[in-house]
Amino acid sequence: MTVRSTAEAPASSASPAPQAGPRAPRAIRLPTLRRGHLPLTLRTLGVCLAILIACMAMLILAVSTGDLTIPVRQVVPALFGAGDGGTVLVVQQWRLPRGLMALLLGAALGIGGAIFQSLTRNPLGSPDVIGFGTGAYTGALVVILLLGGSYLGTAAGALIGGTATALVVYLLSITRGAGRRGIQGFRLIVVGIGVSAMLSAVNTWLVLHAEIEDAMRVAVWGAGSLNGVSWEQMRPTVITVIVLCAACVVLAERMHILEMGDESASALGVRAEATRLALMLTGITAVALVSAVAGPISFVALAAPQIAKRLTRSHGMGIAPAALMGSLLLLVSDYVAQRINPTSPLPVGVVTVCVGGIYLVWLLISEGRKHLR
Repeated sequence: MTVRSTAEAPASSASPAPQAGPRAPRAIRLPTLRRGHLPLTLRTLGVCLAILIACMAMLILAVSTGDLTIPVRQVVPALFGAGDGGTVLVVQQWRLPRGLMALLLGAALGIGGAIFQSLTRNPLGSPDVIGFGTGAYTGALVVILLLGGSYLGTAAGALIGGTATALVVYLLSITRGAGRRGIQGFRLIVVGIGVSAMLSAVNTWLVLHAEIEDAMRVAVWGAGSLNGVSWEQMRPTVITVIVLCAACVVLAERMHILEMGDESASALGVRAEATRLALMLTGITAVALVSAVAGPISFVALAAPQIAKRLTRSHGMGIAPAALMGSLLLLVSDYVAQRINPTSPLPVGVVTVCVGGIYLVWLLISEGRKHLR
């Protein structure tokens, strides 16, 4: 009816009459929700929801298995304090803190990785590659071996060490010249790798000159392990992660604008250097938190943002997907570390190094092929 009426329209009409025929297929486009310059697509929301469900399923699996296997139908009530006392004790006091800590620390690593990969605009710009994780480890070692520090002292040492390392790398990376003033991502990575190598030598020297008991303790801690975490460490960790998330909410939009370049960011009213410093402080705090609680855990911050970016197919670096992916990666790695040899569980850092090393080789080959095209 509509086609016939249109074809019989008077020839004096200004608009040409549409011709009847098969319609071309329309591309299905996902709607996009925008807040400022931060795109949030339904695909990103779906990926985040899927990762969150995977995290919850993995947490239940990690809590229900071990030397004593607990059926899932008993695990869920035990999480809320229901059931027999033995099951509640195993679930709430022995296994749940470790699983939750893996989720929190993995999120912190994902946040740190996303921030620094965005700042350097390079998938290799991870805090553990640049050397900030090594600096945090150095600060924690100084407190443990030389000052005999407590948990809070170790956390403060890790934060100071990571911040001092970032300051040194930042100052050494500043480029001054016509049209090249500021921080260059590639230069930041190269300087960071060099500083990380020097700090690794310092860390080795500190361990070699320590007492045998202290050396063994920091060697186990330096491998990155979640053994021994309890509810006592949960409160400061939760508070720090909440502060990090709040900072990310405030800085995320500016971070995406900064990805367009300093000149474009300045034109849009974003102070590039101040924003960069605030983002670096947030990322360093995230890495220092992990070093203080579990020791240096490598490659999660490197891999999580890139995996999340490929799943969401976004152009920019999304902090929320990276944080969730970091949680999932660390929880799965810790589960493998506990189950691969139940009589002698491995530190989770050993598993992440093995998996991350393979990922790093693949990433280097992939980036090399891109430059050869």
